Amino acid sequence: MFAPRYLLGRQAVGLAHSGAGRPQITLSDGTVVDAGAVVLTAGIGTFTPRTLPAGEEFLGRGLSYFVPDPGEHTDRDVVVVGGGDSAVDWALALHRIARSVTLVHRRATFRAHAASVREVQECGVQIVTDAQVVAMVGDDALRETHVRVDGEDEVRVLKTDAVVAALGFVSNLGPLLEWGIALERRAVVVDTRMRTTVDRIYAAGDVTGYPGKVRLMSVGFGEVATAVNNAAVVLDPDLPLFPGHSTDAT
Repeated sequence: MFAPRYLLGRQAVGLAHSGAGRPQITLSDGTVVDAGAVVLTAGIGTFTPRTLPAGEEFLGRGLSYFVPDPGEHTDRDVVVVGGGDSAVDWALALHRIARSVTLVHRRATFRAHAASVREVQECGVQIVTDAQVVAMVGDDALRETHVRVDGEDEVRVLKTDAVVAALGFVSNLGPLLEWGIALERRAVVVDTRMRTTVDRIYAAGDVTGYPGKVRLMSVGFGEVATAVNNAAVVLDPDLPLFPGHSTDAT
């Protein structure tokens, strides 16, 4: 309703301040955005999947880190690697449509929710624990892929059509690390007004950290409202910090 300007498909890479103290954000395509204030809502940064070293050469031809279309695995033999929620959830989802699903985890215990672990144990998914995928071997002519799994007691070779490596992600705040903003444990330090240590730069959501922080979406929405209202008062001191409710109007 306020006709915002969207600058998509590019990254905020640089921060400077004009002579008047206004933040200026430089984007990856060279665009410079002059702003009265900036609110950072960068989450925990850019996600990069943790790789499966044993099969990197098979990426895109048997190995994947995401499942954008589960239907592609219909009536296929699938090996899922990992022990967190993503791995267990994908094993459960694919079990319903795949010919077979094998879940391989390097430990005997799982990090996933206990209820999900019980479900995957009871639904017929083959579970191999205390083991790691150490090699992938494929025959493009025969369109066959085999996975070597080394465990404490034995070495298994599994024939598979696809390997889904759900090993978690590495996050990176990227250029924000160079903006001079105070960080603690890779989270932006803010006060009760959601101000960072850099003038006119505010932050909200998972990118922020403070004692008692609860990383929930509802908390993030509240932090954004706090940041925006405090920024508005800085831009126009005559504005009230709390604009009131519509029911207050008579």
